[in-house]
This record gives sequence, structure tokens and C-alpha cells, in this order.
Amino acid sequence: MSAIYFTLAGIVLYLAADWLLDRIEVRRGERLEHRTLVFFGILLGLALVTFPMLQSLLE
Repeated sequence: MSAIYFTLAGIVLYLAADWLLDRIEVRRGERLEHRTLVFFGILLGLALVTFPMLQSLLE
């Protein structure tokens, strides 16, 4: 069951990172040059915070 929770969390984090990246680009008024790296950084940061919390809740 925990695999389902982690998969759902991953999907939500992916969508949240995409939304945050869009908000950053709208605020700047242009696309970021290294968009993929910024997206990865946002997603990684969210995952490093969320997954340990989720793991501790499931124990």
C-alpha cells in the first residue's frame, strides 16, 4: 500500500513542480534558459521534504 502512496505523492509533486516553474516564468516574463534543470531542482527539493515525512507517517 505504501508504494501507492509514494506513487501518488510523486505525481502530485511533479504537477506542483510544473506549476511552480510556470509561475516563475510568468513572473519573469520569459522562459528560463535551463528550464529542465530548474524543474529538476524544484522537484528534488519537494521530494526531499515530502518523502521522509510520508515515510514517517506510514510507519
